[in-house]
Amino acid sequence: MKQVWYQDLGEIEYGKAWDLQESLLQQGLQIKSSRFAQNTSEVSQEEIKNYLFFCSHPHVLTLGKSGHMENILLQDTRLKELGISFYKTNRGGDITYHGPGQIVGYPVLDLEQFFTDLGRYMRNLEETVIRALANWGIVGDRLPGATGVWLDPQNPRKARKICAMGVRSSRWITIHGFALNVNTDLRYFDYIVPCGIKDKSVTSLQQELGHEVSEAEVKLALQKAFAEVFECELISKS
Repeated sequence: MKQVWYQDLGEIEYGKAWDLQESLLQQGLQIKSSRFAQNTSEVSQEEIKNYLFFCSHPHVLTLGKSGHMENILLQDTRLKELGISFYKTNRGGDITYHGPGQIVGYPVLDLEQFFTDLGRYMRNLEETVIRALANWGIVGDRLPGATGVWLDPQNPRKARKICAMGVRSSRWITIHGFALNVNTDLRYFDYIVPCGIKDKSVTSLQQELGHEVSEAEVKLALQKAFAEVFECELISKS
């Protein structure tokens, strides 16, 4: 069974988490380049380790490579006053918010060890979150034409997003990932047009259940679902 190293990074500044992912991505790319240059299979696929990181970030807005600055509804000075940082990223998607009370998942996977299909990869990430939410009686679903996990997507008046997603892949190695709203202060989403979608709202587990939810329990549910969906063994990394 494939092995994936799991680590909970706790609260970490967005740039530091991004640097960590980029470092692991470059390590994997170097191994693949070496294998190609030598024209040999002697460099084992397993030398590229797979990782799953969970964390949360201090208040930050991140813009995907296809995103639009006009979806940020505040001026730079106001963002600074509110203590919200900003990053232009190389992931897919538009603008999103990260902050306390949110579980961010960053899988750094060599998809050549799993399957070479980015669409399937995104659906698997969504399935991971959908299965985890079911532990709290929340029915997660998909919205046609959009990524992430939604509630009541078939009802235009009630459709709301509980988990945003955006990834990057280089030579089938992935970085970035998903952000699940657990006990997130949803007022921060008022400062943006989330994911560039103007007519849909955002929600959280706390909002749906009416009480705060144990983030430790949600992380366990996500780990279990991830291992099932990706048919892998998670190994805790201290």
